[in-house]
Amino acid sequence: MQTSDIVLDHDQRLAADRLDEIAARVGKRWHRPRGLYLYGGPGRGKTMLMDRFFAAVPSERKRRFHFHSFFAQLNAGIHEHGGIDAAAAALLGDARLICFDEFHVHDAGDARLVARLLDILFARHITLVVTSNYPPRELMPNPLWHPMFVPTIDRILEHLDVLSVNGPQDYRRLGGRHTGFAAGRYLVGECPATGRAEVPIAHRLMHARAAENGALTVDFAELCGIPVSAADFLELTRRFRTWTLCEVPPLDSVPPDWVMRLVNLVDVLYDADLELSVYARVPLADMGADVARVPDLYRTLSRLGELSVPARDAVATLG
Repeated sequence: MQTSDIVLDHDQRLAADRLDEIAARVGKRWHRPRGLYLYGGPGRGKTMLMDRFFAAVPSERKRRFHFHSFFAQLNAGIHEHGGIDAAAAALLGDARLICFDEFHVHDAGDARLVARLLDILFARHITLVVTSNYPPRELMPNPLWHPMFVPTIDRILEHLDVLSVNGPQDYRRLGGRHTGFAAGRYLVGECPATGRAEVPIAHRLMHARAAENGALTVDFAELCGIPVSAADFLELTRRFRTWTLCEVPPLDSVPPDWVMRLVNLVDVLYDADLELSVYARVPLADMGADVARVPDLYRTLSRLGELSVPARDAVATLG
């Protein structure tokens, strides 16, 4: 795995070396490698390491999924094929290596699907590599549901080695990338776009400010204040490649489910590397400061930190 163009920190180097070992053995009939579970805070390089590893594996019998995207496809497949086993078989094909980015479990229904999916993967002796913000023992953090997921956690630990990639630097905060998602801006103030356009989403019509030429401009309340899922956001990315989110309030002023939809939205746009600009009422440093725990919000704020900030707003953020 080529990493000579960047300087890896201690945790990244250990993970890169372990991934090199796996890459050399994927597809070997008698020497199938154990899988690997990489965990750590946002911006620590987990996805970069996975992507470089995946590209270095010479076999074509490999698949890489973002977890939101995989679950959207899996649920669609369950409806199409009538069950999870057939849906998973259609998604996995003849793969000997599966990579999941942003592995997490927050919902009891998802937990049951994850448990069955892992049973299928391990039974087929597929090598699994995952990245996560959570160490295995902290998956399904809701104390009401965590005990029912413990057997699945034990299965993960049985089949996967676990490594922390949690160096001191959040590399997203260093800036330097100006394409895709990071080409957007974070601005404090009023959104200049005016107008009205109706956009179908989740069997309803969403009222946007503009929706044309592959660009969507919509208020936070219109997009995150309605019962939509990550799969619905994924569907919109097929139509819109440039996104502007307006009137984003301090997140402690809206219900937790609205905040969770923002988390899902940013995850989807970040994984698709689609440009996002945000017009907010407060600087990013104040956006989620007083929010009661919402799963993965810290990852969202880290990712929004990649957006460029005008000088006047940067001063406000620092001060």
